[in-house]
Amino acid sequence: MTNFFDLLLQDTITMMAIVDPLGVSAIMLSLLGENSTKEEISKIALKSTITIIISFFVVLLSGNFLLKLFGIEIDSLKVMGGIVLLLMAIKMVNGYVESKNQTKEERVEAKEHEDFSVIPLAIPITFGPGIFATILILRNQSEGVVSLSAFIIGFLIVALSVYLAFRNSIYIKKYLGITGSKIITRLMGLIVGAIAVQFIVAGVSVLVKEYM
Repeated sequence: MTNFFDLLLQDTITMMAIVDPLGVSAIMLSLLGENSTKEEISKIALKSTITIIISFFVVLLSGNFLLKLFGIEIDSLKVMGGIVLLLMAIKMVNGYVESKNQTKEERVEAKEHEDFSVIPLAIPITFGPGIFATILILRNQSEGVVSLSAFIIGFLIVALSVYLAFRNSIYIKKYLGITGSKIITRLMGLIVGAIAVQFIVAGVSVLVKEYM
């Protein structure tokens, strides 16, 4: 049981730092209209959360198949995924929240359409390449029912955090302000950076032994 909670805590912190619910809730606010009601915000929060949960299980179930289909080794993915996370961490540490997983074109498209809860808010802003690679890596590291259960529950906790952050985004902005949000994002960026380095080192060490 102790092992389960240790794995749950580790996986949850890892994915929470990468997704950064408070950071993406700030992006959500920038996409909302000035006259958005609480009901509209709640609907967007629920739809986005359901989308990232579905995306998680799609990656969870099809991840190994995709790796085998393209002949990609998990250690190669660790290196590439680590690089993606490291680039994202640098942006987060610099406080550049709005560009986390979002291009200028996606921001314009989102403002032109009323329903941006699925694209681009859920994908790729919340569920971007960083969390995609991390899920594949953690899935391959999860051996047995206990570790897999901890991994799945960990993501569901992250998804719940995203929902609560989106639904209460106005209050979060009010109490934390721009400075508070940036401080939290920078702290998350440090954690993401450390995770990225671990992925890169672990992948490179295995690949060097294998090919040299």
